[in-house]
Amino acid sequence: MAGLYFEEFEVGRVIEHPLRRTVTEMDNMLFSNMTLNPQPLHIDRHFCETQTEWGQPLMNSLFTLGLMIGISVANLGMTDVKFPNPLFQGDTVNVTTEVIVKRESKSRSDAGIVEFEHKAFKQTGELVAVCRRQAFMKKRPA
Repeated sequence: MAGLYFEEFEVGRVIEHPLRRTVTEMDNMLFSNMTLNPQPLHIDRHFCETQTEWGQPLMNSLFTLGLMIGISVANLGMTDVKFPNPLFQGDTVNVTTEVIVKRESKSRSDAGIVEFEHKAFKQTGELVAVCRRQAFMKKRPA
């Protein structure tokens, strides 16, 4: 979506982002430790293998959200963040973005606000994250 102007966004358009990323144990450990999240579901393999329904560590959901947002576009705010299925170490993430709403900016005549719905999937096609998000988009120069 880089380089698109406000006028180029059409409600209902779905963009499949070409960037993909395989997530790793190091990603999970670093992110969980940097954010002071000692939840065993993310950092304790033995606990996950013996005490959880998944049998392996889950990727930190805020890492998943950050990855989904990073693959897509700049941010004004987000709502309705959900993680319907777990993401595991070794899964490869791809993201789609659907244009939901667009409107002229009330404060800037050279821009508009576009609302997107971002969806992150793992390689199996399972949905692992979804959110609505608003972005400030410049208009095409006159």
